[in-house]
Amino acid sequence: MGNKWRKAKLALGLNLCVYVPRTLDDSAAPSSERLSDAALLSPKNWDSRPMTPTPSSHGLRFVRSGSKSSKQTCSICLTKMKQGDGHAIFTAECSHSFHFHCISSNVKHGNQLCPVCRAKWKEIPFLAPTLDPLPGRASVGWPQTDALMTMVHRLPPLPRRDLNRRHLLSLLQAPEPSVFDDDESLDLQPASSERSSGIKNVAGHNPAKTVEIKTYPEVSAASCSNSYDNFTVLVHIKAASTVARLNPRGNQAILPQPSQTPRAPVDLVTVLDISGSMAGTKLALLKRAMGFVIQNLGSNDRLSVIAFSSTARRLFPLRRMSDTGRQHALQAVNSLVANGGTNIAEGLRKGAKVMEDRREKNPVASIILLSDGQDTYTVSGNGGNQSQPNYQLLLPLSIHGGDNAGFQIPVHTFGFGADHDASSMHSISEISGGTFSFIETEAVIQDAFAQCIGGLLSVVVQELQVGVECMHPSVHLGALKAGSYPSRVMADARSGFIDVGDLYADEERDFLVSVNVPAESSRNQTSLLKVRCAYRDPLTNEMATLESEEIKLERPEISGEAIVSIEVDRQRNRFQAAEAMSLARTTAERGDLAGAASILENCRMLLSETVSAKFHDRLCIALDAELKEMQERMASRHVYEASGRAYILSGLSSHSWQRATARGDSTDGSSLVQSYQTPSMTEMLARSQATLLGSPSTQRLVQPSWSFGSQPKPR
Repeated sequence: MGNKWRKAKLALGLNLCVYVPRTLDDSAAPSSERLSDAALLSPKNWDSRPMTPTPSSHGLRFVRSGSKSSKQTCSICLTKMKQGDGHAIFTAECSHSFHFHCISSNVKHGNQLCPVCRAKWKEIPFLAPTLDPLPGRASVGWPQTDALMTMVHRLPPLPRRDLNRRHLLSLLQAPEPSVFDDDESLDLQPASSERSSGIKNVAGHNPAKTVEIKTYPEVSAASCSNSYDNFTVLVHIKAASTVARLNPRGNQAILPQPSQTPRAPVDLVTVLDISGSMAGTKLALLKRAMGFVIQNLGSNDRLSVIAFSSTARRLFPLRRMSDTGRQHALQAVNSLVANGGTNIAEGLRKGAKVMEDRREKNPVASIILLSDGQDTYTVSGNGGNQSQPNYQLLLPLSIHGGDNAGFQIPVHTFGFGADHDASSMHSISEISGGTFSFIETEAVIQDAFAQCIGGLLSVVVQELQVGVECMHPSVHLGALKAGSYPSRVMADARSGFIDVGDLYADEERDFLVSVNVPAESSRNQTSLLKVRCAYRDPLTNEMATLESEEIKLERPEISGEAIVSIEVDRQRNRFQAAEAMSLARTTAERGDLAGAASILENCRMLLSETVSAKFHDRLCIALDAELKEMQERMASRHVYEASGRAYILSGLSSHSWQRATARGDSTDGSSLVQSYQTPSMTEMLARSQATLLGSPSTQRLVQPSWSFGSQPKPR
């Protein structure tokens, strides 16, 4: 065939006809064999059979579909690559394969790195030398300016049957409505296997068994002749487990949907940074991560996609992830192009508007925000400035609700790389009730998303409020240590409340309640507290209440040596470590890195002398290793700015909410940072890694750089 051009009929529902040379040097083809734009797009030059590009000794070549069956999965859109279905397949020199339309969209800006193993390619998939944006159009990073969109505009009229292409065109060209009330109806039908399962099991569902309460006084007995101030009682809350588990050893293409057990469906809005700094590998990995999210949402879950750079646009309305919904969502995500600045506030405003304007509401709602840069439009400066910017300006009032927020919509933020503004991302999550994850290594972005949605897809408790009430007439409440959860003690100091909100399956919450213990005139027991939980069951929408037994303290005339409860000591250590992290961060922001490191070192010494440390408690071991890691990330101003600040803030987020975050390089369940990882998160993470471990190079990318796998896993 020499250098004669080959042709491929591409899928993505567009029926595009694209020619790819066997070598990428256009000059290699004789002028008589080159095709003009008109010839390129002429229907008479189209072939009825798709052709698949494969490596050859001279570059790329296409083979007819049907010559060999492929069972591989495209690492960008996460759908199976099966020849004969109208999709062209590109196999790179490093042996990784992709749908041609997926990878050509990724590399059209000149990126020559494989998005899986980051090997440098000598030859890249190329649409055509003439497929540049249309003259006179400003390139602002939206799908209309994509080379793919340019090609769509030049195609002949649409066949009536090509509904997928019609949908994509309407999606990319339609102006945004002024009100986002076009969310797809929930219409929860028994036709869905997951919904049928839910209806079948809800009938026998007992909301009162969804929460478990345990309490631990710091000592079991105290002399009746003495009074005690600041006596500590640990309140431990645990949510019920899910009925069934995912299969972590399966392949992504054959694993069942994670929503086959009855659970609350989710409304999820993803707000994605597509500024210029996201171009290349970052955007390719983001698309792959979003593909994983889309594939693992159930048909009753709804997703909307917001992309922002200098401005923001809703790419995809809130719609159910049915087979059709997934296909259209993948098309919208794969159309993303990186360009422009970073306007986080506008992206969040549009994401909040989707939630605010929706006509119907799924029981669980959340926003995921990812950014690799600093907002250049709404706030100025960064976390290192003496005058701290007002990051609350980034959040619309409809998300945080001011002082009367109640149970607002949480924003789970993901800071991507070394240049993101960790202070703003942490503030956004803290104000809204979400978590902040620090993605230091590009390759773990999908794992970070997987861990997050593993929790969101397992919510079993909502609007949880924990109340404590004093039982003895002389007992009064002191402090309630609840981390970031809103708490309050009533004026008479006889009762207090902690607003917890949602709990994922198997999640645990630990709160320390301080009370006074009066002296007793006779040997007896002293009734201290009773704990009550009130919450909404998301499956039945019913309110449920649960009470603990009275917490009583034995009061002998003479007590022996007091043995401190290891459960109470463990949680004291956690709160003490979190306070040290917060103080060290404040000190570091003032420029005193040596002082900040000293604070962390002193905390490690104090922890080493506790009862938990002497019993080699798993959480105590993990806290010590975590504090040491933070010290190392304060070695210099450069190291602190690049990763130390983000690492500490993601640690504070995790401890203050008692919820797992991705931190640094690792989402590995055996590492020190995963004290709060639930089984649902672990299994979704295993599902993610099953899609990533296709080659030794990918395995190196997703391996955490440090892990304490030899240590017992913290509770």
